[in-house]
Amino acid sequence: MRLKKQKRHRRSVRFFTACYGFRSPFKILCDGTFIHHLLVNRITPADTAISNILGAPVKLFTTRCVLAELKSLGKNYSESLNVAHELAPARCDHEKRKSAVNCLSDVIGESNSEHFFVATQDVNLRKKFKEIPAVPAIFAIRNALFLEPPSHSQQHSAKLAEEERSRATDYEIRMLRNTKKGSLETDQQANEALNETVEDLKKNASGSKTDVKDRVQFKRKKAKGPNPLSCKKKKKKENQQPVAKKEVNEDVETVRSRGKKRKRSRKPKSVATATE
Repeated sequence: MRLKKQKRHRRSVRFFTACYGFRSPFKILCDGTFIHHLLVNRITPADTAISNILGAPVKLFTTRCVLAELKSLGKNYSESLNVAHELAPARCDHEKRKSAVNCLSDVIGESNSEHFFVATQDVNLRKKFKEIPAVPAIFAIRNALFLEPPSHSQQHSAKLAEEERSRATDYEIRMLRNTKKGSLETDQQANEALNETVEDLKKNASGSKTDVKDRVQFKRKKAKGPNPLSCKKKKKKENQQPVAKKEVNEDVETVRSRGKKRKRSRKPKSVATATE
């Protein structure tokens, strides 16, 4: 049951944030009956309990008329009065004290421009706020808090507001008409300029036929040489230089061999005679 309740509350919060622009931290406008019920059932702290329902931080408000009403109820509501004094004061321009129902209805107005969540235990007040498009209501049953789902009138008003936002305004329609007129004029001017240029080109082409010869459209292909890959390789001539070098070397060796003389050892004549 808790999961279903949380999903239902998240769905309704998403509806009010998307359709009517509610933003966190949410502002909660409390009356005396709601504050007294929280104290009797010990739902404390109240801001954390409400924030758990809405899934976002909250700030609690009340009015001077609500404080005056709690003060007039006597000692039984003294603790509720002390707690109500701790809440932030909402703007209440009533010089004379009004009832809490009339005061809250004046603060909310016809469109709830301040984006208040109204927390009350008064059934008739909740029914009244259901007819106003952007007023979500919070109530308590024993120690549990609930957020009322959006009514049929609130859903219908949200659809109408979405359709109005999707339609174009009178100013936007005028702007579109002006842009269309300007675009048509520019298109006509461009077409006229194109026609003039085409006529000038035709005149120039007709006058230049007698003077200028017809040019060849395509260039002729020139004859190319043979494919080097398909040709045979040239045979290299035999080098005669190394042979010449060899001959030169042989001549040099012959010259050198002729130039050398063999040394012969001659015996002295005295030795030869002695032997004889």
